[in-house]
Amino acid sequence: MIEISHLDFRYKRTQVFNNINLRFEKGMIYGLLGENGVGKTTLLKIITGLQNPQAGSCIVDGQRSFDRLPETMQKVFFLPDAVELPEDHTPEKYLKELLPFYPKSSMNDFYSLMQELHVEPQRKFKEMSFGQQKKSLLAVALCLGTDYLLLDEPTNGLDIPSKADLRRVLSGRINDDTCIIISTHQVKDVENLIDPIVILTQNDVLLNASVATITEKLFFEYGGEQRKEALYSEMQPDGYMNVMVNDNMGESQINIEALFNAVLRNAEQVKRLFAQQNNPTPMA
Repeated sequence: MIEISHLDFRYKRTQVFNNINLRFEKGMIYGLLGENGVGKTTLLKIITGLQNPQAGSCIVDGQRSFDRLPETMQKVFFLPDAVELPEDHTPEKYLKELLPFYPKSSMNDFYSLMQELHVEPQRKFKEMSFGQQKKSLLAVALCLGTDYLLLDEPTNGLDIPSKADLRRVLSGRINDDTCIIISTHQVKDVENLIDPIVILTQNDVLLNASVATITEKLFFEYGGEQRKEALYSEMQPDGYMNVMVNDNMGESQINIEALFNAVLRNAEQVKRLFAQQNNPTPMA
């Protein structure tokens, strides 16, 4: 489990996080959402031990992440959006240099993943397109056998078929011993993959909830009229899509883009609404 408690972080005079608390559990694919500059990548770096918070803590399976103990680091792999690759390396050679640091890694899984993603493992990076390089790195990341996989904008540079390949590969490899955190602003690419959903804003966590809890608290109406009481409304070809407080309106299909906009525009109201779930009233 990753436990972030009362965490503060700043770059010189710029405050990024102020007393935030989060927990990431195994068996889940988390969606980490937020506008550019709110600290999504910084949070992943803190979890990986590449940044040290000024206050509070980030604990990975009982160990402080910034200590970067070998037994902790072999459980965590961070794949950033941009990676400087050795051009004369092949994905196969690149992986073999990482193998000594990850005892649960598997070359067989790597070859299988490369086949699924339609990339040649012996082809040099300099001969690949950006999308092929990205898929190669994803295969490397998945075959290392880490408990925690952190992906920063994994769909950037991928075409539509490759995005479908990525979703299929990720969904097929989540299990009770694995936690995947996907930081992205391209929410449509991972809409049916992520659960729970974490939404960050400057200095704060606006939402941290499962899809089931979100649809219990909020109702997503499709093809209706524009509602004055809606937290967010968006015109679509068949009418308005409205996000409203779910006042006994039943179940609905979540729209993550609309959810994101509703949360940003009604931050305090949404936080109060979901706090009722987190802090139930004691029984008499």
